[in-house]
Parts: sequence; structure tokens; C-alpha cells
Amino acid sequence: MRADIQIIISEIDKSLSLLRQRLDWDNVRKKREEFDALTEDPDLWNEPDKAQKLMRERQNFIDQVDAHDAMSTELKENIDLIELAEIEADEEILQEVVTALQLLKNRASAKELEALLNGEADGNDTFLEIHAGAGGTESCDWAGMISRMYVRWAERSGYKVELQSETAGDEAGLKSVSYKISGQNAYGWLKTESGVHRLVRISPFDSAAKRHTSFCSVWVYPVVDDNIDIDISPNDIRIDTFRSSGAGGQHVNTTDSAVRITHNPTGIVVTSSEKSQHQNRDIAMKALKSRLYQMELDRRNAAITEAHENKGDAGWGNQIRSYVLHPYQMVKDLRTSYETSDTKGVLDGNIDEFMAATLALDLSGKSRAEATS
Repeated sequence: MRADIQIIISEIDKSLSLLRQRLDWDNVRKKREEFDALTEDPDLWNEPDKAQKLMRERQNFIDQVDAHDAMSTELKENIDLIELAEIEADEEILQEVVTALQLLKNRASAKELEALLNGEADGNDTFLEIHAGAGGTESCDWAGMISRMYVRWAERSGYKVELQSETAGDEAGLKSVSYKISGQNAYGWLKTESGVHRLVRISPFDSAAKRHTSFCSVWVYPVVDDNIDIDISPNDIRIDTFRSSGAGGQHVNTTDSAVRITHNPTGIVVTSSEKSQHQNRDIAMKALKSRLYQMELDRRNAAITEAHENKGDAGWGNQIRSYVLHPYQMVKDLRTSYETSDTKGVLDGNIDEFMAATLALDLSGKSRAEATS
């Protein structure tokens, strides 16, 4: 078998091997049975949010397994065709198979990257905000073009797109727009797009047909999952019981029924003196979990706000990608140096290669500054 063909086959094998590793291949059947048992529980839909999350995780797992099996079968069929073509010295069939293998390699690489989306919020739905930079109508028109690009990408990827808010430009385009994009790994893919996007073109709004540079900022952040399990270590709390009094008189409560719980790491103190000591302990623990849950939400929201404030102005020096429509056709990501001359395809939503390149860069452990240098 030719060396160049063998290299492609080896790369596909490597991607499929990584997929099996991520899926814990030896236990795939067991995991599928566990998912089926959970989804057949008659009480599952008593908590709709958790049920929907479970169903989505199950479907994502099945999709990954089915995708692996389909690509593995396709690889075997193409290898058989190569052997047949070489025996019969049929160059035409051989070239067709090489083309098919190259496409399969690209699909396997994309699935390999998708399998590595294992950040805390990568699987979540996401919010996508777009804001026009300085430049009036030019930048508003550019924000409208970028908005269309992402909506087309999301729809092509099978995601649900919901418009959250929109402010139209004075003459054309958008000053700002916000979407909620729902689907498996929506945030994991789109998080690579946060930053400033720069456009260079002949302005359709300039009667002198001069070249203009426009900017807009893209901001992506995950939809916070409310199904947070608060785990409290017994070593982190102190439980005190004390006598609690009622309204007074002969019915004053003089038993050791009231409960006070102190959470040492945060200093949160909750008490309950409504019921029996056992019931009070349960009530106080629920109150403590609620307080810690709210703290976690506040922490996440604060991190989101801080990142939003530090993302930089939509202008020179902060861009992650340039879209040049004149004097030549080129879209180039400044973090990865990935580029293409298919500007029409990119603006029509064909941005998977840019996302994959940035994900690969992040997963390689290199900083963007290192990669650029």
C-alpha cells in the first residue's frame, strides 16, 4: 500500500482510538444499559430539568458510539477497495478512495476534538453576544454579517437558536444582538469565538468606494446549569444544639431541640428551632445547601462579569481574526494562523475548521502567544 495512503489511514486509526479511549470502550454496552435503565424510570419526569439533561447526555453518548462505528466500517470498506484497486491496477478507483479517506480523516479529527470537550461547562447551552465596534454604520453592518454567520453555523450544526435581544443600527445592520444557542457542546465549540473580529473591505456605504476597516466583538458564555449538587463535608461543619423558647408562659420550649449549623470554610451560620431536633437538623442542612448554592451562582456570575469587562475594546490590538475582502480574499485566525481564501463560505457559516484549530491549540497545552511566535 502506498506510503501516503498509509499515513492517512494511520491518522484515522489514531482518531478512532482516542474516541474509544474517551468512551471507555470496554464498558460501552454497560453504560448504554445504565442510561436505558435511568430513562425508563417512571419517576424520571418528576424533575423535568434533570430528565432533559439525562436524555441529552444519553443521546450524545449514543451519537458518539454510532459515529465511531460508522467511521470504523467506512475505513474497513475503503481499505478493501484499495487492495482491490491495487490488484487490478485501477488508478481511477484508487484516487476516488484516497479522496474518500481524506474526507473520513477530517470527520474523524473533528470527532476526536469533540470527544475532548471535557471542560466543566463545555456540554452546556450558550449565550452569544455580538456588539458593533466604533465606526457607525460600517461596524453595525459588520455585526449584522457576523450575526448571520453564527446563526447559519448553529442551524447547520443542528442547534436551536433563540433571539434574546436585538438593537438595530441607525442605517443598517445591528448595534448589538444576543442569542441563546442550545444543543450538546454548544458552549464547548463557540467558546473559541470570543474576541474581536476585524473586517477589511470596500465599503458599500462609501460613494468614493474607499477601503474601510470595521470591528465587532463576540462574547460567548455558558448557560449556568442549575442542577448543582452541593457536597458538604462533615469535617467542614459544626452542629450545636441548644434550648429554644417559644412564645412564653407554660408552653415555653425547654428541650434541647434547636439546631445551629456553622459552615467553617465560609462562616455561614443557619439555625432552625421549628420542629424536633431531627427535623431541625434536616431543615438547617437544606438551608445551608441553599446558601452555598447561591454563593456558587454568585461566584460564577462574577467570573463571567469580570471576563466580560476584561475582554477589551472592539478595535485594534484585540482582534482574534481578520476577514479581508479587499484587495484579496482571506480569513485568518491570529491565534492559530489557520487561514482560508473561501471568504464567502466562512461568512455563510463554514467556520468549523477555525474552531477545531483553536480547540487543538488549547488542548495541546500551548498558550496562544507561544503558538503565534
